[in-house]
Amino acid sequence: MQIGYEFLPVEKEEITHTQLVKYAGASGDFNPIHTVVPFAEEVGLNGAIAHGMLVMGFIGEATGTWFPDQELLELDVRFKAMTRPGETITVSGRIVEEQPEYWGCEAYAKNEEEVKVSAAFRVKKT
Repeated sequence: MQIGYEFLPVEKEEITHTQLVKYAGASGDFNPIHTVVPFAEEVGLNGAIAHGMLVMGFIGEATGTWFPDQELLELDVRFKAMTRPGETITVSGRIVEEQPEYWGCEAYAKNEEEVKVSAAFRVKKT
């Protein structure tokens, strides 16, 4: 591998309202903006939005397909845009830095139009 190497994109299935309810139960995040459509509309969100940590988890899952989990040294993310039920997210990534002991990489979770979560991560060279 070398700088500029692009990882095989990881495509997720369409996000559903049921998935958000299940994620709320699994994570303990029961904020109604994620699961109660009328409430989310009342607060000006035009409907429920996905948990940011769910989309961040998609990046974590992708790094695990690109490298063995024990090689992940660090993962930093930035939340960029809201994700809604009905959207399909693809995670792409590439190597942007090479050091003697690790690769520096970046990843993006995005729909067809915008980046939802960006990440910088480092993995140990083997």
